[in-house]
Amino acid sequence: MFNKHTQEEQKEKSMGNNNHQETVIAEGVKVEGDFKSQGDVVIDGEVSGSVETAQALRIGDHAIIHANVVAANAVIAGEVEGNLRVTGMLEILASARVQGDVETQTISIAPGATMNGRLSMTTGKSAPAPASASQEA
Repeated sequence: MFNKHTQEEQKEKSMGNNNHQETVIAEGVKVEGDFKSQGDVVIDGEVSGSVETAQALRIGDHAIIHANVVAANAVIAGEVEGNLRVTGMLEILASARVQGDVETQTISIAPGATMNGRLSMTTGKSAPAPASASQEA
C-alpha cells in the first residue's frame, strides 16, 4: 500500500501535476526590490522593497522585512517595518515586531508581540469600509 502511494506521487510529479510552489529566502540572504510570487513564500532572511504573494507568507524569527507586504494568509514571527495587507488570516507570533498599518480579515496577536500602526478589519476580499464609517479608538 505504501509503495502504491509513492508511485502515484512520483507519477504526478513527472507529469508536472505538482501544484505546490514554495519560495524560500533563507537566513543570511538579502533581497532588495519588489518580490512577487504566485505560491507560498517563506522568509528567514532580509527583504527591502515590497513583498507580494497570492498564497501564504511565513516570516521567520530572524527575518527582517523593510517592505509593504501583500498576502492571502500570513504568519509573522520576525520584524516587519511596512504596511501589511492580508486578505485572509494574519497571525502575529510572540516574537514578532510589526511597525506599520495592517489590513486583514482575521487576526491573531500572541502575548509578547509588538505592533505599532493602524489596524483595519475587512470582510472578505471586498474593500474596507469608508473612513467615515470606521471608529477611532
